[in-house]
Amino acid sequence: MAALLLQLLFLFLTSLCVSAISNQAPEPYVVYMGGIPEGGDQEALQASHLQMLSSVIPSDEEGRVSLTQSYHHAFMGFSAMLTETEAASLSGYDGVVSVFRDRILRLHTTRSWDFLEAESGIGSERLHDRASNDVIIGIIDTGIWPESPSFSDAGMGKIPSRWKGTCMEGSDFKKPDCNRKLIGARYYTSQAESIRPATNGSHTIKVNGFGSARDSVGHGTHTASTAAGTVVQNASYYGIAQGEAKGGSPSSRLAIYKACSLGGCASSTVLKAIDDAIDDGVDVISISIGMSSAFQTDFLSDPIAIGAFHANQRGVMVVCSGGNDGPDPYTVVNSAPWILTVAASSIDRTFESQIVLGNGSILKGFAINFSNLSSSDSFPLVFGGDVAAESTPVSEASNCYPGSLDADKTAGKIIVCVGTDPTVTRRVKKLVAQGARAKGLILIDEDEKGVPFDSGSFPFSEVGNDVGAQILEYMNSTKKPSAVILPAEDAKEFKPAPIVAYFSARGPGGLTEAILKPDVMAPGVSIVAASIPSSDIGDVPVGKKPSSFAIKSGTSMACPHVAGAAAFIKSSHPRWSPSMIRSALMTTATITNNLGKPLTSNSGANASFHDMGAGEISPLRALSPGLVFETTTEDYLRFLCYYGYKEQVIRSVIAGTNFSCPPDPTQDLISNINYPSISIAKLEGKQTVVKVSRTVTNVGPANSTYTAAVDAPSGIVVKVSPERLAFTKRWMKASYEVSFDAYDASRGYGYGSITWSDGGHTVRNGFAVNVM
Repeated sequence: MAALLLQLLFLFLTSLCVSAISNQAPEPYVVYMGGIPEGGDQEALQASHLQMLSSVIPSDEEGRVSLTQSYHHAFMGFSAMLTETEAASLSGYDGVVSVFRDRILRLHTTRSWDFLEAESGIGSERLHDRASNDVIIGIIDTGIWPESPSFSDAGMGKIPSRWKGTCMEGSDFKKPDCNRKLIGARYYTSQAESIRPATNGSHTIKVNGFGSARDSVGHGTHTASTAAGTVVQNASYYGIAQGEAKGGSPSSRLAIYKACSLGGCASSTVLKAIDDAIDDGVDVISISIGMSSAFQTDFLSDPIAIGAFHANQRGVMVVCSGGNDGPDPYTVVNSAPWILTVAASSIDRTFESQIVLGNGSILKGFAINFSNLSSSDSFPLVFGGDVAAESTPVSEASNCYPGSLDADKTAGKIIVCVGTDPTVTRRVKKLVAQGARAKGLILIDEDEKGVPFDSGSFPFSEVGNDVGAQILEYMNSTKKPSAVILPAEDAKEFKPAPIVAYFSARGPGGLTEAILKPDVMAPGVSIVAASIPSSDIGDVPVGKKPSSFAIKSGTSMACPHVAGAAAFIKSSHPRWSPSMIRSALMTTATITNNLGKPLTSNSGANASFHDMGAGEISPLRALSPGLVFETTTEDYLRFLCYYGYKEQVIRSVIAGTNFSCPPDPTQDLISNINYPSISIAKLEGKQTVVKVSRTVTNVGPANSTYTAAVDAPSGIVVKVSPERLAFTKRWMKASYEVSFDAYDASRGYGYGSITWSDGGHTVRNGFAVNVM
């Protein structure tokens, strides 16, 4: 009897397993298979991938034997619709490095270049006067608005002969929309490259989807013009921020890869765009997208990290935004060591919207609003918590929650709300105030006030806690408080600047703390650049035509600043590798503001290297860095060893290599990678001294001697050996060792730097040390 019961139980459990497997719904997955072997044939690769799919997909579902995307230029792999069981089966196949779900990546959403030039201290020389026009920047984003004057090709020469890309036509995008500036445009949809076995079994068929490279969001147009927009005189956003708009490398070419929409970007599509960009012949790739910091995956299951690795292998630099999940630590994304990771900062211009109280006081607020109010107007002033709708908690009404205000009590009045609940965005609060028939909204929020919000024609102004306290004190001092919110005005030469933006993601990296991330910081607050003409009600001020420019904030805006700077350096130093360009930008970065004081975060505290990376980029100084840190493919492979990947997997990443991991690899050894910064993830107090080494290459004068100066945090002894490096020729290399001893340091991270100088060049090697 017992045996029969066991047999029945076994049959029952088996049926449950079979049922669970059969009920699994297919989902999009990416299958990454590493580098392409020499002489690999595209059609043969696709045929083998289809055969792999056929081996795991049931014969009665042969319609799913289809490649949504095929990767066959710089690396191998494909994406397809798979069940969880099928994906697990493929992960065990020979040659498969990783199999991961096709997740949706997020978009990380002009005076800024003038500010960077002024901050360099060099002054008279302008970035675009020295650059050649042979550098090609690939923008992976939401597409392009080709009619923008920022993409004019006036005065540009012939397209470089090495360019292999195309200008894909679509429903509203034709070949004449490309030119000698905008030299390529591709777009992708889920059907953009669906590959199936042909009916005769001998060929493959590509089924193109419907769409075009035209931008319908504005994000891609903005990032493209920030990186390489042509000089446009008298540009403005409805009359404010007027001046000369230009990209970081106005003479560079642009290649557009539309892989994203307003809802985000499929991992498989981004990976395909990187593969195409490498093969097309771009020099720099700018990617202002990434995963949420809460859901980061390991490096070989991250589509951007995978694509960027192979791009670096081919000499293509990849610049990525670090994300907008700040200011908390461990929020930076796109943190692989072969990616240049960018933080966001403010510039010396902001947009002020003054508040005039009924007692005559004029208070400074921040916003972009185009209201038609003047100082002669006046409206009753009420606090959100005092005009709450029936049965609504005061805390919700104070934060302008949807449905929290009593419109009968707010109509015709200016509402004061607070920003203590981050789940209710400023746009939502504005809509709530508008829906309550208010005449305006004053928001008290210490963190967000530094990033002016665009409220269109609706009167809006944002203040910090101090000014907010003055407003509330005034309201409590009179029975009939009143105020008016004035339209926005430019505030130039704002000080202090730059400041680390509150939203900018912070280090240490969540995957490894032994690489110091982010790498650098660049302007990302209230950046004016080209965009799509918006006709949305409320976005266009009354009596105005849709603007060809927009003001946006985010590390999305900081990233193309660095991509443009990298292209500028590449144009002057075409032989330099991606790691040399990164090194030049990092070691020459600025760590002081326009008051001559240390850079600060939005809180007012001094910024650390985990906030700002090596500092604010200084493209002109980066042209002549003196020394550079070259990080080779061999370094990156050793990094993968130290991180914990098996040797066989690493060999698959680089096809045709006999690479072997060093003996006894541990994560502690990651700090020895030849990176332009140093991070010691664990330094036990009173323990044996931790030592790391670095090698520099002389790209300055032939005969030069550099001397080291150490700036160490309290309680940590830092020694450099040797303290002098002598060079007798260009391209000569020299190595040095740095030792760290936490003899009397408090727990946590300490920050400092080693600065090498020959009297004409300053090479800063920043470090972070975590004392346990």
